Amino acid sequence: MKKSIGTISIVVENPASVPSVNKHLSDFNESILGRIGIPHRPEHLAINAIIVEGTNDQVGSLAGKLGMLDGVKTKSMILKK
Repeated sequence: MKKSIGTISIVVENPASVPSVNKHLSDFNESILGRIGIPHRPEHLAINAIIVEGTNDQVGSLAGKLGMLDGVKTKSMILKK
């Protein structure tokens, strides 16, 4: 299958979900090119940007698994070539 490059934006509103987010990111480490995470302490949020390279199914699977966690919102974008 053809691989594409894209991003997944993640906002964690529930601090208890952070270990699960990290577990999913670790499970998909072969698809992750880069990651930046910034805590927004006044609002008690964790904001992450992930750069990914994989098939649409791989990127969609990661974004979907993250988005099903309690207090986690995701948005993904895949570049079309």
